[in-house]
Amino acid sequence: MDEDYYRRLRMDMVDYQIRQRGVEDENVLKAMEKVPRHIFIPEDLRRHAYSDQPLPIGYGQTISQPYIVGVMTELLEPCKSDRVLELGAGSGYQSAVLAEIVHEVISVEIIPELAKAATDNLRKAGIYNVKVICADGAEAAREYGMFDCIVVTAASPQMPDYLFVNLKEGGRMVVPVGDYYSQTLMKVRMINGEPFISSYGGVRFVPLTGKKGML
Repeated sequence: MDEDYYRRLRMDMVDYQIRQRGVEDENVLKAMEKVPRHIFIPEDLRRHAYSDQPLPIGYGQTISQPYIVGVMTELLEPCKSDRVLELGAGSGYQSAVLAEIVHEVISVEIIPELAKAATDNLRKAGIYNVKVICADGAEAAREYGMFDCIVVTAASPQMPDYLFVNLKEGGRMVVPVGDYYSQTLMKVRMINGEPFISSYGGVRFVPLTGKKGML
């Protein structure tokens, strides 16, 4: 399959799975039209790269379905000057979409093999404003200062309020919260130093690992 074939699939994905299902932010749509999702998927599954489904990437982890990536990215309200923290790099796809919109992404991945794969995939996609760090995200976050946006790409058993200190005034965080069977997509906005929390319906993510994932 050549790149033109994948590009056509990608454009159809954005038109029919993302735009027509309610994602409106043009920066998000353009980023998803540009990022080659097939690069972030194991070769034996690339025929499914632009179908609207999560796919396994090894080590018990998945790449999220495109629609959910679109929704989470739009909820973050990313801007060109933003600095973004991601917990759970996975294969690097969410980072890649954000990197097309924002200034810098710091992505933390606890599984060494996936951290390396994410870095390699991002370079293959020509993306250089993402730094992938192999660490427990809950432990590493405090070392990297303040962020305009934080996205958690695995389900936290409870609201990860330990990340509030990393959010700038007006900053946004998007995170799935809940156990294996019941999760809700939540958004936090910091206003006058206080978190304002809203919910956006049920989702299904693999559980967060590391110390905070075991709470």
